[in-house]
Amino acid sequence: MALSGKRILLIISGGIAAYKSLDLIRRLRERGASVRPIMTKGAQEFVTSLAVGALAADHVFTDLFSRQDEQDVGHIRLARDCDLVLVAPATADLMAKMANGLADDLATTVLLATDRPVLAAPAMNPRMWAHPATKRNIETLRRDGIRFIGPAAGEMAESRETGTGRMAEPLEIVAAAEALLDDGPKPLAGKKAIVTSGPTHEPIDPVRYIANRSSGRQGHAIAAALARLGADVTLVSGPVTIPDPVGVRMLHVERAEEMRDAVLAALPADVAVMVAAVADWRVASAADQKLKKHPGESIPTLALTENPDILKTVGHHTTRPKLVIGFAAETQDVEANARLKLERKGADLIVANDVSPSTGIMGGTRNSVKLIRRDGIEQWPDLSKDEVAERLAALIAEQLMQR
Repeated sequence: MALSGKRILLIISGGIAAYKSLDLIRRLRERGASVRPIMTKGAQEFVTSLAVGALAADHVFTDLFSRQDEQDVGHIRLARDCDLVLVAPATADLMAKMANGLADDLATTVLLATDRPVLAAPAMNPRMWAHPATKRNIETLRRDGIRFIGPAAGEMAESRETGTGRMAEPLEIVAAAEALLDDGPKPLAGKKAIVTSGPTHEPIDPVRYIANRSSGRQGHAIAAALARLGADVTLVSGPVTIPDPVGVRMLHVERAEEMRDAVLAALPADVAVMVAAVADWRVASAADQKLKKHPGESIPTLALTENPDILKTVGHHTTRPKLVIGFAAETQDVEANARLKLERKGADLIVANDVSPSTGIMGGTRNSVKLIRRDGIEQWPDLSKDEVAERLAALIAEQLMQR
């Protein structure tokens, strides 16, 4: 485990999202990390040092001028005696101080004195996040080497406030910390990967659409696994409700044509893994206004047209990746249909599965797949979707090295 034995210096600043830091501490310690907390004055207005210290099982540092903590220049010791400095939540005020090198309390002094990696999880009102000053500060911090996780979009603590500014969830922050501290082998370093995930939504009118069922879990897990092995990953995702994976370049799209354009724009690449459940058809002419039902009127006829075949386009492209992998979600004749797909699409490998309702695969967290190659079939056991992703990423690394 990437966090086992790691020392995390957690800086909690003064925002309502500070309550999430309590669960974050628990999640970090579950994975074998030790957590040493620093709380700003503002943070202590939202959560108590007693609660933080109890969960961390460590002393909570709050005062730059503490006679006890500073008798051996404690802020310098804190800055260096860790593997990662994690700022969660990172408020607009704290990031402004970081960007300008201010050091007027213990947290900012430690941040200025540290030579360790720094990961920040911003949290603030959407208008504060969108403010030009905050944007300038974020850009400065990125240039300085600070890493970020989030913020996410959603409802704010303030009544009737929505937008981008929510602090990433504790498990997302943990995943980002794991990725940052992962010192395992990187066989895909220097390789470029494109992954598609989720469904596409093809509009009928402004409120209705045609779609295939897909949670995006398998595609997102594969993108994350490739990134952990060092690949430069572009993930093109249709509409999903799961978080963006850490360490990948995200491109959010809605329609099949948008997904195709995003994939082609990301070429050339070393590997393409086409996991998305792209809708096969779209309405030839979507209505500009909502189609209304009226008593006695006939049901409207929808004229459909075929969507672009993204896997086939990539498989026969002039800048075709060295390795092209497709997915086949079937409910009958799984192997036969996957073999036809392998030949027609120009793929090197098809990952096939039976998604009949009785399997629970569609929308679930587990998967049972067969790898269809021209020279044979390999059956994998029932695995979690994360385990499927890890196995497939390792196989991709092996195949690219051979090629």
